Amino acid sequence: MRISKQLVDEGVLQELGARIGQARLQRNLTQIELANQSGISKRTLERMEAGGSVQLSSLIRVCRALGLLERFDALIPEAAVSPMAQLKLRGKERKRASLAKEPAAAYGKWKWGDGGDDT
Repeated sequence: MRISKQLVDEGVLQELGARIGQARLQRNLTQIELANQSGISKRTLERMEAGGSVQLSSLIRVCRALGLLERFDALIPEAAVSPMAQLKLRGKERKRASLAKEPAAAYGKWKWGDGGDDT
């Protein structure tokens, strides 16, 4: 099954768990062996392979033990900053997102007498 944006969270967890189980079996490891190599409990690994919710650190440990950690780089690539953005930042790292600006047309054109006090 492909992981796509149409899958609900539980479906993604199920698929990731199944893939971890397949990777474990391809390496001919038992759940106990992989859990020991990962530094997690066998129960946590069972939950992970069953598609249950586990801590992200547990997933990282299992992927490291399976030799899959380098693939995280493709999952969430390092953000590339454009040359223009680098100039605007003047060497500083961006720490916040800005609010989206509303287009001026959303307000409409102002005319004398609009919204004023009609006294």
